[in-house]
Amino acid sequence: MKTKNNSKHSNQVRIIGGEHRGRKIKFASAEGLRPTADSVRERLFNWLGQDLAGKSVLDLFAGSGALGLEAASRHAAKVVLVESNRRTAAALQQQVREFGLPEKVSVHTGEALDYLAAAQEGFDVVFLDPPFVWQEWVRLFELLQPRLQAGTRVYVEAGEFPPLPEYLAVLKEGRSGLSRYALLVCGLG
Repeated sequence: MKTKNNSKHSNQVRIIGGEHRGRKIKFASAEGLRPTADSVRERLFNWLGQDLAGKSVLDLFAGSGALGLEAASRHAAKVVLVESNRRTAAALQQQVREFGLPEKVSVHTGEALDYLAAAQEGFDVVFLDPPFVWQEWVRLFELLQPRLQAGTRVYVEAGEFPPLPEYLAVLKEGRSGLSRYALLVCGLG
């Protein structure tokens, strides 16, 4: 199935807050790639708090990098971008260099579930915004749990919202176009 390019973003989105506010993130077209809308990112970072100083962030389906680079712009201590499309991952590497963030932001090329299965570190904030056709939520939530601690915030954006595991509770939720999104919190579960 062919997907149309969203002419609204023309393969670029802008950072909406923090030290890189107004800078453009450029990315190549890829099937299923749909950057999170500015209005949704603005709401998300209002929910998270504008400053992510000291936080470790995982953007598991990085795509354009809009969520992870936004977190870096807002002073996250560490950001990991995971992207399976090699061309898209190369564009992310280029953006990280252009923004001067290689000490803070790392890009891993590979599948999200493979990354989680091998990961050792924990995260304070996790962004989950896979292509709408992606359906491996149960396995993802199994692999994700050991990377979280009580209080970790997890953002989920999907066309059809997945069933949530018991260890995650909804804090806030919303809708934009075809997307549903929510900010979740990890309990002690």
